[in-house]
Amino acid sequence: MSKFSKMISGVAAAGVGLAMLAMPQMASANEVHIRVQAVLGTQTSEVAMLRDFMDDVTALTGGEVTFEILPAGAVVGVRETLDAVDSGLIEGGFAWTHYWSGKHPAAMLFGSPVAGAGVGIDNIAFMSWFLNAGGKELYDQLWDEMGVNVKGFMLQPVGPEALGWFKEPINSMEDFRKYRFRTPPGLPGQTYKDIGVASVAMGGGDILPALEKGTIDAAEWCCPKPDSDFGFQKVLKHYYLQGLHQVVVNADMYLNKDVYNSLTDHQKKAFEVAANASLMKMVATRIYENGEALLDLTENHGVILHDTPADYFPAYMNAANALLEKNAADNEFFAKVWQSQKDFARVAVPFWAGAQTSNAKLGKAYADSLK
Repeated sequence: MSKFSKMISGVAAAGVGLAMLAMPQMASANEVHIRVQAVLGTQTSEVAMLRDFMDDVTALTGGEVTFEILPAGAVVGVRETLDAVDSGLIEGGFAWTHYWSGKHPAAMLFGSPVAGAGVGIDNIAFMSWFLNAGGKELYDQLWDEMGVNVKGFMLQPVGPEALGWFKEPINSMEDFRKYRFRTPPGLPGQTYKDIGVASVAMGGGDILPALEKGTIDAAEWCCPKPDSDFGFQKVLKHYYLQGLHQVVVNADMYLNKDVYNSLTDHQKKAFEVAANASLMKMVATRIYENGEALLDLTENHGVILHDTPADYFPAYMNAANALLEKNAADNEFFAKVWQSQKDFARVAVPFWAGAQTSNAKLGKAYADSLK
């Protein structure tokens, strides 16, 4: 072999060697590990659904994107979760976006549009607004309005939430006002205060201890399945399903935007597809598991199911509308989002509410026959 041939062979061999050394680095360049701190414990049904979303992302990316779920308080306190994502202290967070309405009031219109945004939007109609009528674009704008370096993914639309749990039956708003009542933060809780209810905001994990100590004597959290997971039936036995404070409530995952921008286009698409799937999975899961839980509560735990007093509805609705109007007058972006929801409702709600009426009556007749 000539010196030239030996040189070429040596260069080629060296090139193969360098390529082999480089291959593991190239393979790992797209691997991302994301720590997500939740605002509640990891054994809850909400976190189980979050884990399902994460498993979908991991599968769709061929294992390139992996996750670790941290319980509330693991790195920062619940109230600091979004700030920690913003700063990059943790890559992700999981909460209800109305938790951050102190940063911007419009967060409430995405996380918990009080009383169905005042225009009859339920959780399914909300998804229609979000996915097809400009809601998602406004949601993406929300983080810039807040001034945080965050990309949000709406995952878990729930509703309508139950009015709540009481020690004794309530037959009117006069009875209701006798109780110190756990409520969500922001507009839903403020609306209760405006109609004379002693509203106390606290995190989910604090509710049962507060009931046991007598710090509060009535409470709401969500729906039969999550409520029974928290064990409210151990303390209270009178349960009311129909409420207006959270006709829609959405749990979301937040990703540090620098982390999001570092993802490949394929990985970003995986997040989008998995998030859209999660929206439908949550609706489907909640209907059945809440039915199972309600049956268990009433048959095995002595829980008595009641209809909500009629005078609750106009009182709460009027107060909610007044708060919505006030926030719209005070904040331009809030007004923009709410107007978008009202424009959607003007088109969609007459159809959706009308179409549901016959099925709701049939369903109620069937439910009554089971009694």
